[in-house]
Amino acid sequence: MKILMVTMSLDIGGAETHIVELAGELARAGHEVIVVSNGGVFVPELEAAGVRHMEAPLHRRDPILMVKALSILRRIIRQERPDVVHAHARIPAFLCGLLKRRMDFPFVTTAHWVFSTGFVLKRLTDWGDRTIAVSDDIREYLVDNYGLDRKNITVTINGVDTDKFSPQVSGEGVREEFRIPAGVPVVTHVSRLDESRSLAAATLIKLAPALAKRVPQARVLIAGGGDSFTELSHRAEEANLKIGYRCVILAGPRTDINAFCAAGDVFVGVSRAALEAMAAAMPVVVAGNEGYMGLFDEDKLQTGIDTNFCCRGLPQIDQRTLLDDVTTALTLEPDEYERLSGYGRRVVMERYSVGRMALDALEVYEKAMPPRRVVLSGYYGFGNMGDEAILESLCRSIHAIDGSIEVTVLSKDPAFTEATHDCKAVRRFSPAHVYRAIKKCELLISGGGSLLQDNTSTRSLIYYLAVIRLAHRLGKKTMLFANGIGPVTRPSNRRRVRDTVELADCVTLRDPDSLNELRAMGVARADLVESGDAVFTLPAPSHRRAQQILDAIGLSGPFVTAAVRPIKDAPEYLDRIAALCDGITDRYGLQVLFIAMQPSVDEPVSWEIRDRMKNSAMILTGDYTPMDIMAVIGEGRIALSMRLHSLIFAACTATPTLGFDYDPKVASYLAMLDMPEITSIAEMDVTEALDKVDMLLRGRAELAQKLRQRREEIRARAMLTNRELERLLTGGADRVG
Repeated sequence: MKILMVTMSLDIGGAETHIVELAGELARAGHEVIVVSNGGVFVPELEAAGVRHMEAPLHRRDPILMVKALSILRRIIRQERPDVVHAHARIPAFLCGLLKRRMDFPFVTTAHWVFSTGFVLKRLTDWGDRTIAVSDDIREYLVDNYGLDRKNITVTINGVDTDKFSPQVSGEGVREEFRIPAGVPVVTHVSRLDESRSLAAATLIKLAPALAKRVPQARVLIAGGGDSFTELSHRAEEANLKIGYRCVILAGPRTDINAFCAAGDVFVGVSRAALEAMAAAMPVVVAGNEGYMGLFDEDKLQTGIDTNFCCRGLPQIDQRTLLDDVTTALTLEPDEYERLSGYGRRVVMERYSVGRMALDALEVYEKAMPPRRVVLSGYYGFGNMGDEAILESLCRSIHAIDGSIEVTVLSKDPAFTEATHDCKAVRRFSPAHVYRAIKKCELLISGGGSLLQDNTSTRSLIYYLAVIRLAHRLGKKTMLFANGIGPVTRPSNRRRVRDTVELADCVTLRDPDSLNELRAMGVARADLVESGDAVFTLPAPSHRRAQQILDAIGLSGPFVTAAVRPIKDAPEYLDRIAALCDGITDRYGLQVLFIAMQPSVDEPVSWEIRDRMKNSAMILTGDYTPMDIMAVIGEGRIALSMRLHSLIFAACTATPTLGFDYDPKVASYLAMLDMPEITSIAEMDVTEALDKVDMLLRGRAELAQKLRQRREEIRARAMLTNRELERLLTGGADRVG
């Protein structure tokens, strides 16, 4: 990932150290990290870790500087195009929040401390898409004061580099720098010396004369800078005059905190500084502006965890108690000193490693990322059971690969599509909606079904080709998913199909005739995959659900299903189908149940045929899913199929079928399934058709077994399409052979 971190400055401080450690660990893990700040003493350490630093005046709440910083951040984000932006303070978060509204990048913030919640400041504070809190109590503070959703807040740790802070680091250089003789006991403290952070330092200075009496020649070594530094320096001079030697030493801001800690025997402080001292294997008295915990040991672990070693909610520092605890720590017996110091390091190693902190951040970055999106283009939302079954199969296949992928369907009826399938949907005839959906996706899937044909109209063909070309122009992956190709009769349309198919990243075809048709158009690519219709990958339908439907419509006893459709310019076929259905009832005593694969089109034809019959017949009407229809077809003795997907539904349920060849796609599947066909429905010989029905009924058991075998063969080929889909979505290199 490319990660852009934004903070106020990189001077001494716990939050700043957190950022430096986190950025360095992420860089070591192979991520590209850029930090933007006003600069500071930690910049060289950051750059030595392989992290780029860019400067912007983010350190002050000055309108002129903030406008300048906003401009710099906008330029950096445009040029660098980070995968995620991570802000670490209020001003950077506010500015990044403004930019996110226009530039739409994943945006994460970290709350290192609690902030003023005044009316204006509260409204200006932006916590991003996801928020990291460095302790449980800060998370609760964010929930209570800013109304953040708890599930969007991740609690992390102040991770410590346990190689940098370890017992092997020497503090001799620091002792020599401040002329501290060997063997002299030293109390160290590290903090930002601002009014809101310097209580422990001030208390150490105040108790120094008493400490010097209890522990002769003791030193108090304080690192840090801030707005209280000058005042504390004056107090230190006064204390030293009273003591008679330079007991209290203010070292100012330091970047060698690991060596500084190692120079001491006991550490006093809170938060990250306390954990760093514990990692360096020295006893720690946990004390700060927020409260007082005392000398850290096993009994105080849970309190430390709960407050992130910041002492929030604990009693305030008491000078005498602090003096007693520091004295105790400096005068420990060697075995007890080793036990306490070793325990503190083990706690850091087990709970507060910088590696865990980096993993926490990466997990939040992943959560902040926009969902992966796939757009499906097809004949969806028209109520056609075959195409709705294809859509069901597609959604299942995508979510089986990655359940987090967001599927958006270009649909005639988005509300129906969203209510019926596990997806989102937009209006397929709205250019703006289609453009936005494809712009946000990583993959466009066209299909399945017979989309690339001009038998319906050239306008329909051009629509589907235009959607594919738009995705290609926008740099998106494109896949023709188990498409049926043709018929495409016009030469100009054949050229359009050829040129568009050559652009796709992957092309799978549902039957060999479609493959041959593309070759005949001049498609030269060698990676066309002969597959099978996507419906063959659906699970078996429910026998129980079928029985519920049959009971609800009052159908008992054996029956056959008939899926009919209108045929242009051949009205005589209605009488022939009616006669065939009557013959089935008269000869075999089977009821006829008409199935409308596309109700708005097929139901009127079904009623018209039934009205021409002399026997009674039933028509299945109502709101049913494709799996419901497949289940009902599977309960019939045989199926009469004038629709391709009623034929496929029958094959999926091993139901012998008599097909009516009104389209090459039906003939192709009848040949694959080795089922009988009526080649010209308008001229159908009813007696001959009844003979074929007789053959199906007499050989039903053997034919069902043959269909099961063919179904599994086609299903295996259909799964090739799913493998290609997985390759596109996971970035795998292996193609289907």
